[in-house]
Amino acid sequence: MLKKAIFRPFILAFTEPVLWFWNFYISTVYAVLYLCFVAYPFIYVGERNWSVGISGLAFTGVFIGTVLATACEPLFMRIINSQPKDPQTGKLAPEASLTVVCLAAILAPVGQLIFALTSMPISIHWSRGIIAGVPFGFGNTVIFIYGMHYIGGAYGNYASSALAGNAFCRFVLGAVLVLVGNDMYATLTARTAGIILAAIEFALVPIPFVFYRWGGKIRMNSQVVQQMNREI
Repeated sequence: MLKKAIFRPFILAFTEPVLWFWNFYISTVYAVLYLCFVAYPFIYVGERNWSVGISGLAFTGVFIGTVLATACEPLFMRIINSQPKDPQTGKLAPEASLTVVCLAAILAPVGQLIFALTSMPISIHWSRGIIAGVPFGFGNTVIFIYGMHYIGGAYGNYASSALAGNAFCRFVLGAVLVLVGNDMYATLTARTAGIILAAIEFALVPIPFVFYRWGGKIRMNSQVVQQMNREI
């Protein structure tokens, strides 16, 4: 049991096509979020000369976006529950969760792009960059919550292993990018670095849309899912 618990998350992460895309997608979004702990001090302390204590208030926009996403949970569940049920099982397909992820997948890079364009130069009022954190925080929160919900629903009995592999991937990528974050912002400038990060997130937007449309067929080709269905 211990051997399975240790190795199964890595086996799933490296052998399951569904997890290839979702681990990379969620890890990238997570890493961009973690880079805020580099970008915000770089911009508001280093460039705008705010004190370290006051610069923490720059995260207010992200905080508001996160709270709004949490408050919208009843609405999101109503949208998800309105999706067609699987005619064979009478239950919602895991892809139902992706209805709200598709919206969040657009809001997160939009917020990141607005932040990149308005946080610098310092002639632009400081409030604009902070306001950009609202859609960014909203999108990130929804992607994390319902992206995880999709992975868990897709892998059923193997959900804990699939989610553990996802956690490992996003923690590693987040840690690596934070380590190089200061050099990246110093070399490229905050605006250019932010635009590049937004472009990467925009490039990944099709992932939830593709899985919302064809995720069921993709999952059925998974050997793990087929084995799980046989066990049920």
